[in-house]
Amino acid sequence: MPDERPLTILCVTSYEKGQEFIRTCKGMGCRVLLLTVEKLKEADWPRESLDGIFTMPEELPLQGLIYSVSYIARSQRIDRIVALDEFDMENVSALREHLRIPGMGLTTVRYFRDKLAMRARAQEAGIRVPEFAHVLNYDNLREYMARVPAPWLLKPRSQASGIGMKKIHSADELWPWLDQLGDQQSFYLLEHFVPGTVYHVDSIAAERDVVFAEAHTYGTPPLTTSHQGGVFTTSTLPNGSPERAELLNLNRRVLSELGFVRGVTHAEFLKADADGKFYFIEVAARVGGAYISDVIEAATGINLWREWARLEVGAGKERYQLPPQRRDYAAVILSLARQEHPDTSGYKDPEIVQRISKYHHAGLILKAAKAERIQELITRYSARFQQDFLATQPVPDRPSN
Repeated sequence: MPDERPLTILCVTSYEKGQEFIRTCKGMGCRVLLLTVEKLKEADWPRESLDGIFTMPEELPLQGLIYSVSYIARSQRIDRIVALDEFDMENVSALREHLRIPGMGLTTVRYFRDKLAMRARAQEAGIRVPEFAHVLNYDNLREYMARVPAPWLLKPRSQASGIGMKKIHSADELWPWLDQLGDQQSFYLLEHFVPGTVYHVDSIAAERDVVFAEAHTYGTPPLTTSHQGGVFTTSTLPNGSPERAELLNLNRRVLSELGFVRGVTHAEFLKADADGKFYFIEVAARVGGAYISDVIEAATGINLWREWARLEVGAGKERYQLPPQRRDYAAVILSLARQEHPDTSGYKDPEIVQRISKYHHAGLILKAAKAERIQELITRYSARFQQDFLATQPVPDRPSN
């Protein structure tokens, strides 16, 4: 007899995000369960779309997570497990393997979480990456630093958004940092710092085919914004531009070489000032943060959270059909603000389609029919944001909610 019960999806997250994913799964007839950290139990979840909310302590070890989900599974027949945030991906992959549930396993997820693994695999495939070394053997590190000119970036292998990164200007500067890291050293890599323009490509893939991709350029590299402060911007690249075509081809190649099957991705690339060539920086199997998904929806009408949910529910058994899309241009401008609740009402241009309401943050989503208009507004608004709102704080060594 065929199993006609609704699909049950367990969403796991340590951060407040993915509400549209939850709503979409529920709208498709699924039972949706949420497992989140205790302090987020009362967060703004779409409770009307949830069939159960479970909590876990922060930084619960993997073994404890396996025990917890296995306990839930005694009374709930779980068909899919989804990590709504990047920092839960590895644990969720381990859960899938332990419970024998379909989805990305630990081997593949490494290529979308571990910066060393994704760089090494890309390099093996002939994709250009900044020169790097695993922080492991000291003789190899000395050889690397003698061969590759400073500065370098000391990067955690499994963090995001510049968290935990250090810019190193000499070998003498590196060794004290390694002493401080102690036994954590092997969880880092050392990478050549390449000045240039940073881009990102956000994709939807169905059965190894990239069916949707949008290329964008950051106004200031995210590493600079996160470490030195400033106004964050990202905007749609012009259709027909050489950069866009090259980035989309490179992104498709990266996802193919890393073995991505289905879902959404956020990949970052750099165009070096020195040689004008594109370098692969990193890729994650998630929706991009910093309101990037809002920018994409404003420009194209495609909601990445919603499409990701559709792919997860179908899981390759149903042919995925991308909804119709527009070809407008969009951008986000965002900064830390001195004010708890900054007032952006003085910004009145009709291209403003969303005002970001977030504690101690000022932000706007813009949409226009022409890329030139978006760039004009970004330039003007960036100067105004610095005067009206801008505040700075040190980049954390670890993520926070």
